[in-house]
Amino acid sequence: MQDPAFTAPGRFWRGNLHTHSNRSDGVLTPEEVCRRYREEGYDFIALTDHFIGLYDYPIVDTVPFRANDFTTILGAEVHSGAMGNGELWHILAVGLPGDFAPSNSPHFSPVEGMETGPELAQRCRDAGAFVAIAHPEWGGLSLADARSIEAAHAVEVYNHGCQAGADRAEGFWHLDRLLEEDRKLTLCATDDAHFSEPDHFGGWTMVKAETNTPDALLAALKAGHMYASTGPMIHDVTWGERSAVVSCSPAASVIVQGRGSATSAVHGSAMGQVEVPYNRVADSDWMRLTVIDAAGKRAWTNPVWKAD
Repeated sequence: MQDPAFTAPGRFWRGNLHTHSNRSDGVLTPEEVCRRYREEGYDFIALTDHFIGLYDYPIVDTVPFRANDFTTILGAEVHSGAMGNGELWHILAVGLPGDFAPSNSPHFSPVEGMETGPELAQRCRDAGAFVAIAHPEWGGLSLADARSIEAAHAVEVYNHGCQAGADRAEGFWHLDRLLEEDRKLTLCATDDAHFSEPDHFGGWTMVKAETNTPDALLAALKAGHMYASTGPMIHDVTWGERSAVVSCSPAASVIVQGRGSATSAVHGSAMGQVEVPYNRVADSDWMRLTVIDAAGKRAWTNPVWKAD
């Protein structure tokens, strides 16, 4: 079967789903953040400032910064309740309404009587947002923590800010463990840019939609019509009975991953059309794929399920 993210109608739009401005702990104004992403060639961003009382619970109106070739999606990084390690939850919510009701989250520490993280995530999803478990490695999430966010559409598997500032960028361990529990989740890569360090233009999500409009992009995100990247482009993926066939920008390695330790890889030089035999991955009920270029930059497809 062909991967539904690549057969969906439309074209791919490059976007950053996790960004901060000086409305919370970022350095730049919302207008300047949008300008820089537009000048860098992005098609859209979601400005997701920290939704806590310290910053007056901002859902920043970025509509004035849209243009014919650039759009924005309203959103926030929301916080409420304690994770297993006692720290406050960080949950990415893209597509929130501007009047989303604040949680009782006065600052970056849990307080008595506040919503739990799972409750807040569900409220975001019910309000129409695309919900992702943010930077699970950086936050020290346990599997029980990640499992509890039943409202999540996706796991943030690469966070460029967490790479730049902490070398704790990833979420693949959490994603794969949840997939092994039959959770139908997707993945995204982001910047989490604050512009206070080299935390920008390093991780993005390519969303396939017919138009570069907030509604179309949000619907595509929820449908899983995207892939994530730090550099390589993926043009098409076909999942056959015994192998996956990938069309991509020049690659040095293409790897298929499945349940447990199951993987299969093909290595070469400037590969643009690659067939990867499943080998041990053939017994897995789900698979996903990584493309790696000669510079070590990576791109990732969403998991696909044989039953689908």
